[in-house]
Amino acid sequence: MAIIGLVLAGLAAIIHIYIFTMESITWTSPRTRRTFGTTEEEARVTKSLAFNQGFYNLFLAVSVVLGIVVFALGSTVVGATLVFVGAGSMAAAALVLLLSSPDLRRAALVQGLLPALGIIALAIGLAA
Repeated sequence: MAIIGLVLAGLAAIIHIYIFTMESITWTSPRTRRTFGTTEEEARVTKSLAFNQGFYNLFLAVSVVLGIVVFALGSTVVGATLVFVGAGSMAAAALVLLLSSPDLRRAALVQGLLPALGIIALAIGLAA
């Protein structure tokens, strides 16, 4: 079950790297604007905010990936801690998005479901 948790958390990290790319690199492109439902003007005005937010997503993904690597190398406690912190932050941020903007529930589910399931599966796997 721990392996399933790590795989789910790893998939969440991939999603968050993609979100980083959209927010920090392609924020003003037509495709990213469609994804986030922003106009060209809104994207231009919020570009620096999105750039910064994208790096938060990247750092969360890096902590999960690093945790998976450390776990695989045999430091179970340190690796699991990094995965719990990174994936837990992803899930918590998705919950904040859901509660603050219920109309964005699809985005919150995309961001938060895999890390939440990863945390649960990893915790069950480590408890067994």
